[in-house]
Amino acid sequence: MEILEGIDDWREGYLRWRRTDELHGNDLGHRYPQVVNKHAPFKPLGRALPMLSLALITSAGAHVDGSEPFDIERTGGDASFREIPTLVGAEDLAWSVRGYDGAAVRADMNAQVPLNRLFEFEGNGIIGRLCPVFWSFCGFIPNAGRLVDESLPQLVERVRRYEAQAALLVPASDLCHQSMALAARALEIAGVPTMMLAVEREACERVRPPRAAYYKGEFGSVAGQPDWPEHQRRILDEALRLLEPTDQPGVRHLTVALETTVEMQRGEK
Repeated sequence: MEILEGIDDWREGYLRWRRTDELHGNDLGHRYPQVVNKHAPFKPLGRALPMLSLALITSAGAHVDGSEPFDIERTGGDASFREIPTLVGAEDLAWSVRGYDGAAVRADMNAQVPLNRLFEFEGNGIIGRLCPVFWSFCGFIPNAGRLVDESLPQLVERVRRYEAQAALLVPASDLCHQSMALAARALEIAGVPTMMLAVEREACERVRPPRAAYYKGEFGSVAGQPDWPEHQRRILDEALRLLEPTDQPGVRHLTVALETTVEMQRGEK
């Protein structure tokens, strides 16, 4: 099983795109060679959530304030990642924003880096424990080949070194869905079951992460609306609880959209 099927052909298409098209801001243009996979790897969870060590991987460009930021000007994207302690405070994080509106995550990091919610889940026994570090990408990475070749093997090695038994992946932008889906595939091939949150279904169907939990949300707040903890809890709880019973690859629809609409109409937010 390949992380990016037909990667040599994809690279040729990417080089043609680089020669003939110019990246305008975040607009890749219609000639950009989107990643398309026909098959998805799959590893059954094999244990109950309350006994699970969970890794968090995000793509909103979080880095420790004062450390080296991601290079958001690089045409092919910055494929590196940062390993950050989960006990970091929101005031200690800075954001390299590309491809999404950073207002939500700057107001509440849990909109994209849901550490507070996951620590709550650890405390009430929904998950066994959260890994002591999380992994952060700036997921606007047009050069998917570089991500697959250079960064994902390192990510897999780090996640396995922390003995994570599953991983939750949270994209931030449209292109982040491609990057995080490839990361999910790499982890699953290495034997780590994954769940990816998603607000862009087409990208999931094209790239084929092993498991995706889709709802009609917004880029930049994929883990839930900022300063709305109950919304974030509902999304994460429903997505994580799909890890255990899911027995084949696919995209699952969350019911959070309907419930959220009713709450907003009632003025309960």
